[in-house]
Amino acid sequence: MAEPRPGLVLRFQRRFLAARPLRSLPWPELEQRLRSAPDPALLVDILHKLESIAAEPLDELYEALADVLKEEESTHCYKNYLLPTGDCVSLSESTALISGGTTGLVTWEAALLLAHWALQNPAVFRDRTILELGSGIGFTGIAICKTCQPRTFIFSDCHPRVLRQLGENIRLNGFIPEPDPCSIQPECQGQELEGDNCQNTKVIVAELDWGSVTQEQLLALRADVVIAADVVYDPEIILALTGMLQKLSTCRADRRAPEVFIASTVRNPDTYQLFQAELDKAGIRWQMIPAQSSCNFLYDVQPDVTILQLFI
Repeated sequence: MAEPRPGLVLRFQRRFLAARPLRSLPWPELEQRLRSAPDPALLVDILHKLESIAAEPLDELYEALADVLKEEESTHCYKNYLLPTGDCVSLSESTALISGGTTGLVTWEAALLLAHWALQNPAVFRDRTILELGSGIGFTGIAICKTCQPRTFIFSDCHPRVLRQLGENIRLNGFIPEPDPCSIQPECQGQELEGDNCQNTKVIVAELDWGSVTQEQLLALRADVVIAADVVYDPEIILALTGMLQKLSTCRADRRAPEVFIASTVRNPDTYQLFQAELDKAGIRWQMIPAQSSCNFLYDVQPDVTILQLFI
């Protein structure tokens, strides 16, 4: 049975906005639909969807594209991820997987899955202080800020270039970063957004080095929930990550330990098993959260993306 027209059109729109590769667009379904029942209106719907995101008529968009192709290839592009609420997360991303000596300038699939899970479980984040480790360019955190109503969201990373891009993306989505209360070298202190702050959530960007952060600094963050996506990819950083999680477990003072959720794409099973082994060695219990059957952001679903809940 052919896919209904609205669903097929929406898939085209979502993939186009997120700058997915052309091969990921649903060409086979479109061809099957047109062969089984020629429907020119379907193509018109798709063109209208694409035209609706441009400020000018589609012909002028094609002319602008031609001009761009004549220029030097850009190292960055803009991607737009549609949220179920109808809102959108807009990001400036690197066109290369590794740029400036870091992989943190692109959005990885584990970040998409973690955001999808968060949107399905907003009560975990509502009116709470969230600390995100290895925020990268900000997709997961921005999606949570726009939909889950956290009281405070602390984006953190340690790479200067990533922090700069992260700050730009936060402002691009209408948030004003505030000074970091625990003096972990906030990237966005004193900077202002052109326009109005569109959310009530307090947003902070902090430089956070897992190997050197102190228990006092972590205590000052007063995090209720800690999240991270695609931070388990290198054996060399697993010890630093586990050590920081141990500091979080011992710096709670009279407060409850934060809830911890870490999403990972299992590229190397040995590395992932090493992380689980180090958690066991540190006395940190963990359990796997059941996989989601579908994801609004994972257009090409990968079966090897998992979420662990840690009990520190």
